[in-house]
Amino acid sequence: MCQHQSQCPSAESPDRDAAQVVAHHPEQGWSLLCNGVLLFEDTGELLPNGQIIAPHRPLGIELIVTAA
Repeated sequence: MCQHQSQCPSAESPDRDAAQVVAHHPEQGWSLLCNGVLLFEDTGELLPNGQIIAPHRPLGIELIVTAA
């Protein structure tokens, strides 16, 4: 599917988010990547095979608690 040089990661690849954006709709909160992945602004994803990837947001500094 990808015609870029060098080729973008596939939808099954762990680094699939690095693929080039082919359609961007910030008003709706999503982008279509050239590997067929729908990437949502909350970092959730919908893969071409219908699999849903939940948002993966890092914890903020204020939420990290360490044992004393």
